[in-house]
Amino acid sequence: MCGTSASADRLLVVHEARVAADELVERCLGLPVAKAINLATRAGFDRAVALLAARLRRATGRADADAVREAIAVLDVDWSRTTAAERRRLVAEAMSATGRATAIVPARIEAPFNNAAQEVVAATRAEARRGQRLAIGAEFNALDQRVVAHVTRSQGNFVRDEYGRRIEGFGEEARRIVAAGLEEDLGRDDIAAGLERAARAALVDRAPLYWETVASAFISHGRSYAQMSSYAEAGIRQYRIEAVLDEQTTNICRYLHGKTLSVADALRRFDRIEQLEDPEAIKQAMPWVRESRAPETGRTRLYVDGGAGRTDLAEVARSALGTRDDRGDFRALASDSALNEVGIGFPPYHGLCRTTTLAVV
Repeated sequence: MCGTSASADRLLVVHEARVAADELVERCLGLPVAKAINLATRAGFDRAVALLAARLRRATGRADADAVREAIAVLDVDWSRTTAAERRRLVAEAMSATGRATAIVPARIEAPFNNAAQEVVAATRAEARRGQRLAIGAEFNALDQRVVAHVTRSQGNFVRDEYGRRIEGFGEEARRIVAAGLEEDLGRDDIAAGLERAARAALVDRAPLYWETVASAFISHGRSYAQMSSYAEAGIRQYRIEAVLDEQTTNICRYLHGKTLSVADALRRFDRIEQLEDPEAIKQAMPWVRESRAPETGRTRLYVDGGAGRTDLAEVARSALGTRDDRGDFRALASDSALNEVGIGFPPYHGLCRTTTLAVV
């Protein structure tokens, strides 16, 4: 469920009070104060991602472990005494047991997502008022509330979809392990050990990086949507893409750094995305940027593969990967105005993307 206006307003008041208190301490006592959440800095963004990822792992860890146990409880049998039909049935039952154990995950992550969405919108709004000096009100507006509801709902759908894919993948691997084990004349214990490793790989071992990627995309989407809301309220017509130019920055973020885009176009894009429920449809509307090797030049090419098919964006003429404060050189293959049309008008542009936007005043 999305947060109510009253709870969102209380959160913003608390956040604004903390910022004001920190500023008072710094001004009067000369003491540096670490902000609880500050998405305007690389360290603040990384901290917010780490905190949300930790909350999500805590919320889902038991269900993941239970799913592994439930699957192995079904699959720990003497496979040499089973028929092909029985083997298919046992794997299907294990997948069903895994699905039942993880069915609680969407409910478990709803509260962390909703709380984080409100924190992100509040922090973004405070930064727009104080950092970018935009003339906007202190309270969440109607679009902010829509942002909280959308990112919470859509990310929950993505997670539900991902768990479905993991279970399907585990089922395929389980069938392969059983078939290979029987062909190699392995015993019950050896096959069971292989099945347990496969279950852990699908449901437990992937969790740390998966939840970090989810948290990063969630916070980046929420921040971008909330920035567009603040820009619109302040009457800002354009915004500039601002990448973190350090050793980890990707080619795509270096290419987009400094480009100026339309707030109105971004808001229309959010209106379209907000109506989508299916995760695959959202991915098509908001594709991440990929890289490939151009056969004719051998250079790295940046492209998206969305609902309208593949669109080449740029070719890397001189890469600055691994360097700081160097954008690199690129040969554009699409106009700047086409960026929003192909679904990359604002961050994130890839997994663990840290790029943000700034108002053009």
